[in-house]
Amino acid sequence: MKKFYLIFLGLLILSSADIYSQNFNNIRLGIGGGASIGINESKTRPMDFSARAMLRVPLSSMFSGDVGLEYLTNHGETWAPGNYKTQIIPLDARLLFTPLTSDNWMPYIFAGLGFFNFNVLEKSPLAGPGTPMNGWGGLGIAGIGIEARLSSNFSLDLHFSGSRASNDNLNTEQDNINDGYWSGILSVIYSFGNPNVDTDGDGLSDAYEKEIGTDPNNPDTDGDGLTDGEEVNKYHTNPLNPDTDGDGLKDGDEVHKYHTDPLKPDTDGDGLTDGQEVLTYHTDPLNPDTDGDGLTDGQEVLTYHTDPLKPDTDGDGLTDGEEVNKYHTDPLKPDTDGDGLTDGDEVHKYKTDPLNPDTDGGSVNDGIEVHRGTDPLNPKDDITPKKETFKTEIGKSLVLEGIVFETGKYTILPASEPILNKALNTLEENPDIIVEIQGYTDNAGNRVKNQKLSLNRANAVRDWLVSHGIDAKRLTTKGFGQEKPLVPNTSPENMQKNRRIEFVRIK
Repeated sequence: MKKFYLIFLGLLILSSADIYSQNFNNIRLGIGGGASIGINESKTRPMDFSARAMLRVPLSSMFSGDVGLEYLTNHGETWAPGNYKTQIIPLDARLLFTPLTSDNWMPYIFAGLGFFNFNVLEKSPLAGPGTPMNGWGGLGIAGIGIEARLSSNFSLDLHFSGSRASNDNLNTEQDNINDGYWSGILSVIYSFGNPNVDTDGDGLSDAYEKEIGTDPNNPDTDGDGLTDGEEVNKYHTNPLNPDTDGDGLKDGDEVHKYHTDPLKPDTDGDGLTDGQEVLTYHTDPLNPDTDGDGLTDGQEVLTYHTDPLKPDTDGDGLTDGEEVNKYHTDPLKPDTDGDGLTDGDEVHKYKTDPLNPDTDGGSVNDGIEVHRGTDPLNPKDDITPKKETFKTEIGKSLVLEGIVFETGKYTILPASEPILNKALNTLEENPDIIVEIQGYTDNAGNRVKNQKLSLNRANAVRDWLVSHGIDAKRLTTKGFGQEKPLVPNTSPENMQKNRRIEFVRIK
């Protein structure tokens, strides 16, 4: 018996400690009445009244603790003529296991230990002279029950239990089999807690969280960075969906990081979702035209395929918006009409039409006119005068009279331009010609230096022609110095004639 009381005392201490450790909102008090039937040696065992008061507190999602004080009587006819009647007052602690729960029904099974005080009110005729008329005993209990919620504070509880005493004294007859009793009690339970209790502190009551399906023990059920209360009460987002608007960004990131609207997949209305703007295109989800070019980010990405981060995608001097909305040029082509001028130069510099390669309709495109110095807005200057050329024959030498250099140097003077252009025209008009450019000097000065000077002057003429578009493979050079004078070097005029450049057509 001593061992039993030590176990029972330990159970009470644990139950009490747990009760005090729980939030007061979880504590419930119940009181109810019912019937009991004795388990003993009697011939008849009619039902008697029983009543119980209890304190119940949840220990986890599936277990609860229950401490209760019960009052009941057992009576019946004994084997000898006469009746017995005993008053029993048990105090017990029970562990309830609830494997299945819903918002309104909680079936459970339970087991527990306790002790009781008994007082014999009517002694059985079979009781011996030494039979105890009152005293104490231990108790083991097991049973089943169901609790039905009526409101946030009230519920009904119906349970049936069987109890076995640690002695054989409840009906005063002795057969060395411990007595006991069956009991069934219907109770009304009241929860002292506030129905608006918020266990996880997210701003929503546990009852409401159960109603909407969120976790009352997790302040952020969907893990999106917003508490369930913020989602329901402030932002009106779905606390069960981390991305309410389905734009690819979590609700919490939209609110705290990007400041976008978690209820609108496209906050700025530019045709791209907030997630696409942040994660794919790196545009501003709060600005429909990130680069300020006059086109929305969605138009740039989906319609025109321009860069929403660059106002001038093709680099032609016009913004993408100007090209699309004002000039109707191609924002992906710097020269829409292919005339050799960028759209921006046509609009801003030359005032030509970027959609028409020949703005003035004079038969020469705008780029050629600008390059040759004629007016692309005046058709009258489109007809080019016939180019002057030299007549050449294979093996014959042609003196390019008029090409002059600085004295003692191979720098070509500007006065040489007309003859050089005539040579250029000749080579352009006859693309199959290959020529040798020969340089000559007068006899003044050192012969070796004169030969070198003549070669450098021939090379200078070749370089001028190459810079104007003639293939260098068509041109060879030689320097003859003072050799092969055209006339005797007897006068300044003759010496000037000997300082010359000759073309010799070799093909």
